[in-house]
Amino acid sequence: MTKNAKVSLTVVTVVIAVVAALLIFTDSGEDARAGSAAQAVPASILVRPDSHRLSDPAGSKVTVVEFLDLECEACGAAFPGVERLRAEYGDRVTFVLRYFPIPSHQNAELAARAVEAAGKQGKLEPMYRLLFEKQPEWGDQQVSHRDTFLGFARELGLDLPAFEAALDDPVTLGRVLADRTDGANIGVEGTPTFFVNGVKFTRAPSYQELKAAIDRELAK
Repeated sequence: MTKNAKVSLTVVTVVIAVVAALLIFTDSGEDARAGSAAQAVPASILVRPDSHRLSDPAGSKVTVVEFLDLECEACGAAFPGVERLRAEYGDRVTFVLRYFPIPSHQNAELAARAVEAAGKQGKLEPMYRLLFEKQPEWGDQQVSHRDTFLGFARELGLDLPAFEAALDDPVTLGRVLADRTDGANIGVEGTPTFFVNGVKFTRAPSYQELKAAIDRELAK
């Protein structure tokens, strides 16, 4: 081997070593950041005493919290999977609904108030489901759908004057905004955002991905 060839080989070896070290350092940094990001949110903030538990089985080992916008198309797409998970795991897993209406969505806040108002008459879940099932009829539109929501209340057999009074009650709005404030304070930036046992779920919120996360927690 010539002297130049030896020098070239030495240089290549050094470069490979440096690149490998950089890759290891980068991976370690990413792992550290991932570990930091996986820190659980305090339960006292994530689930308030008045938070809506769609299921709350005794001895539950896993809690899934969803911050949602009822007008959000992605939330509407996730809804069937969440309902399927509730049907399969509702006897073992606590599912919690929290409002996070996006200000740019014309009817999101009003829809959350409609769910809250229906809850005053024991129909929170039916209104929640109806709003998602009929989202194409009212979502992503720059006109008020108050009359549409009154129609949904009528369809559910609610006392309409009582429903309207609750819909317009400042306490109802305050309840919705308190959820959104909590969400913003713990890093919710868009919807849907899920937390599984206090840890923010960062993968696609599909049925399969959420199911895998729930199964991992149940196996612990």
